[in-house]
Amino acid sequence: MKIIDFLLGYPCSTFFTLGLAALISLVTTLLNRKFIDSKQLAVWRQEIGRWNAEKDRAKRTGDKKLQAKVKRQEPRILQIQSKTFSQQMKTSLITFIPMLVLWQILIQFYGTNAVAFIPGFGGEEYELPFFMWYLVCMFFVNAISSHITGVGMGMGMGLKMGETE
Repeated sequence: MKIIDFLLGYPCSTFFTLGLAALISLVTTLLNRKFIDSKQLAVWRQEIGRWNAEKDRAKRTGDKKLQAKVKRQEPRILQIQSKTFSQQMKTSLITFIPMLVLWQILIQFYGTNAVAFIPGFGGEEYELPFFMWYLVCMFFVNAISSHITGVGMGMGMGLKMGETE
């Protein structure tokens, strides 16, 4: 019973949540690295980007030949977008159920109790419940781990920091 009181208390709950976010980020990053072909995703994203640029140019200029070319390429681009989506969802499918169970347990465990406090204007402090503090930690940890490992942020996105579509 003492460990439960310890985990519920501040500042342990703050650091526990940060550690949990780091652990989940590490697992997700490792799964992304194992299951996602980031080089292939980059090639597909470049091809989709070029097609979108041509499509925009065709609309802007009204060039009928370019519009026809873009229209002919559309089925292939839709197929590539589908492949890209399926690559990105691989890790999400693996982690979804375990995360759902974990979240149910943690949300019931912490409820709406404050697990962190952030400074505000005029010396005020704002309380953050578990879920909100976890989101802050997750974005922070994912940004750092993505940058360090070169693997995309989030749910199998496969984007590297600074990379555009």
